[in-house]
Amino acid sequence: MSVERELEYNELKQKLIEIASKSDEQRLPLRAYNILRIAIKNLVLAPGQTILEREIAEALEMSRTPVREALVRLQTEGILTLIPRKGFNINPIKKNDLKEIYEITESLDGLAVELATTKVTKEDIKYLKKLIILQQEQLEKNDLYEWSILDDQFHAELINFASNSRLNSVINIHADQLYRARLYTINNRPIPYQSIIEHNAIIACIEAKDKNAARLAMQSHRKRAWSEIVNILDD
Repeated sequence: MSVERELEYNELKQKLIEIASKSDEQRLPLRAYNILRIAIKNLVLAPGQTILEREIAEALEMSRTPVREALVRLQTEGILTLIPRKGFNINPIKKNDLKEIYEITESLDGLAVELATTKVTKEDIKYLKKLIILQQEQLEKNDLYEWSILDDQFHAELINFASNSRLNSVINIHADQLYRARLYTINNRPIPYQSIIEHNAIIACIEAKDKNAARLAMQSHRKRAWSEIVNILDD
């Protein structure tokens, strides 16, 4: 292993160890899967990067069998691809794939907010408003990474408040891909003050118990976000 490659490996190992320290999953294949999924979602493993089964197993201090199971599962989910004799390649972020995902998400998130409007409590709304305040604070600090985490949390909480496990499961299939795309393009997009405005508008509709307006506000929010991302991917 070259000196440069060894430095890259040691850096990756440290980041994977940090992710692993936050996981309480004990079953090795699922533990490996969760660690790798989070690493890909957060661009620790970047689009187009090639990883070796052996190196991942060594970094996670596991045998290669659970790591292989995790990699194969991620491949079936379309997140990475096996390149014979070279390892696994993290799939790039493709515009057409994202377009389809955003079309689905726009409709499903709209439905989730519509359902949540009739179910949220005052405490739920208070919590959502707190997340928006925290987002604003991160923008003032110019910390777009922390803003992205809070943005993802805001949308996840709205979906949870819909109290529909099947809807939640369908949306979660694509959630990581959306987050990865937002994180990948965030530094080249306008600073997301508009997102704060739109989040507040969604909450206002929910407080007014206007589920149709809440749904339209969420769909408009998703559509605007997609228009920004597609411009970056075109460039």
